[in-house]
Amino acid sequence: MITRGEMPQLRRVCVVAWGGVAVSWELATPGRLAPSLATCAAFLLLATGCALHIRRGLLGELRRSQEIAGAAQRALLRPMPGRIDGLTSAAAQLSASRGAAVGGDLYEAVPTAYGVRVVIGDVRGHGLPALGAAAAVLGAFREAAYDEATLGGVLRRMERALGRHVRDRARAEHPSACQAEPQSPAAEEFVTVLLLQIAPDDTLLALNCGHPWPYLIRPAPVTGVRALEGETLPPLGVVPLPVGAEPHPVGELRPGETLFLHTDGAEEARDAAGVFFPLRSVLVEAPAPRTPARLVAGVHAALLRHTGGRLADDVALLVLRNDRS
Repeated sequence: MITRGEMPQLRRVCVVAWGGVAVSWELATPGRLAPSLATCAAFLLLATGCALHIRRGLLGELRRSQEIAGAAQRALLRPMPGRIDGLTSAAAQLSASRGAAVGGDLYEAVPTAYGVRVVIGDVRGHGLPALGAAAAVLGAFREAAYDEATLGGVLRRMERALGRHVRDRARAEHPSACQAEPQSPAAEEFVTVLLLQIAPDDTLLALNCGHPWPYLIRPAPVTGVRALEGETLPPLGVVPLPVGAEPHPVGELRPGETLFLHTDGAEEARDAAGVFFPLRSVLVEAPAPRTPARLVAGVHAALLRHTGGRLADDVALLVLRNDRS
């Protein structure tokens, strides 16, 4: 069965084949050179008109696809508010798939009764195929962040949401599989996740499942950039969460200090010679004032310069600065 997406290509092939047969027949007919040339010119004009019509149709479909991708991006990665409970924020996402506005990276920050809760994650793979898992995990966080008293409870809700998505996807990909577990095959899907909680007293709690640790940027006069450190669990979906998985303190985010969160696509981006992107150096050399918006824009531009605009993986950036008085 021919799908709607294959119709433009089929029409283009038919036009080219029909024009070629017609021109060959006219030129092969003896004693009709002048009429044949005139007929060939008419055929070529008709074929050109058909090609322009097909081109307009393809451009229209491209515009509609871009509009759908933009709507999906706005629904999945909502624009970050400029302020969240005294924190100034900025974020950006870059997709490695040409023509795709969304990918497998996710981020969110929400104010709750327990403090500002933050998530950043990276689904295995990139582009539109990873969108379903990102939506499942992010949707679970947006609901659980307000309800669960601990970050451990939030993470377990996210793990269950990912498990349901994986099972549903496996059954869709293998319709003949048994509907009961464990006979149904499971798709190979996992997500690296970093959960942070910035309490009202500026202390930081973290739960890290295989994700890069963020950078803490200190302002003048004690300027410095260092990565947070702590225990790291396996990514969600690889093995079940440990029974006692609870957050641990990783320091403080004092007034004026900035957290720079990112997915591994940033530090693993390479140039044509295979050199990794020097993210920490870019943050150290960032000109003042180091506002969240300027940091995101500066790293974004530096990434595109380093890779020549050709990213191998999706990249998400999220910056939070403590502007509490």
